[in-house]
Formats: sequence, C-alpha cells, structure tokens
Amino acid sequence: MRDRVSPWPFAALVGMTGVLFLYGVAFGVLPWWAALLLLAVWAALLAVVLRWFRTRPRATVLVPVLALAVWFAAVVGGSRVLGS
Repeated sequence: MRDRVSPWPFAALVGMTGVLFLYGVAFGVLPWWAALLLLAVWAALLAVVLRWFRTRPRATVLVPVLALAVWFAAVVGGSRVLGS
C-alpha cells in the first residue's frame, strides 16, 4: 500500500518558484555580487524544502515565507547600506 503524499511540499515548491522571480529581480537592484549571494541563499532554502519533502511536509510551507523575508531584508537593507 502506498503512503499518502501531502500537498504541502508541492505548495512550498510553487512558493519557492514564485520567490525565485523576486530573487532574479534583485540583480537589477543590488550589485551583482550581492544578488548572486542572495541567489545562493535561495538555493540553500530550496535544498531545505527538498530535504523536508517527506520528513516535515507541513513545515516546508514556511520556507518560502522565510525566503520572502530574507529577500525583503536583503533588498531594502542592501539598498540602504550599499546606496544602490
């Protein structure tokens, strides 16, 4: 018998895809090295979603929210600090 697959990790992957668009827009707002660092953070958060896919399906939905908060803090804070 197969285990039921939770829909929450799929929702988290959709959220991560949506947030990826925002992370891509950061290349127009931040210096290239800061945007590249931010993209590496996104990739690490995607790895967390994929690792938690079966073990913590409900917790995966929080990762795109965290990714959005990290993006917002990086863009707003980076624009103020770096002056771009």
